[in-house]
Amino acid sequence: MLASMFHSLFAIGSQLSPEQGSSGIEMLETDTFKLHCFQTLTGIKFVVLADPRQAGIDSLLRKIYEIYSDFALKNPFYSLEMPIRCELFEQNLKLALEVAEKAGTFGPGS
Repeated sequence: MLASMFHSLFAIGSQLSPEQGSSGIEMLETDTFKLHCFQTLTGIKFVVLADPRQAGIDSLLRKIYEIYSDFALKNPFYSLEMPIRCELFEQNLKLALEVAEKAGTFGPGS
């Protein structure tokens, strides 16, 4: 439900933006969370909910896209808009999250 609601807000935001060629909402901030969005050139959106104090989410989103490109898109059994069922994708995603957390780029107050 959150994804469909955000997609609508994203589309409205890109149409109403005073900037020509705006790509839409990149971050939505509230008192309790920040919703970060990274849209690829092909239109795929990666969305992360994070604590408002967390830093480094943009680099994390780019890393997730890199993992998606390497382990989902290059997988001959993966179909777009279908759930990703690839053990290598899951392992590398988990590793990237652990590395980011240990590096301090993905933790409260960073």
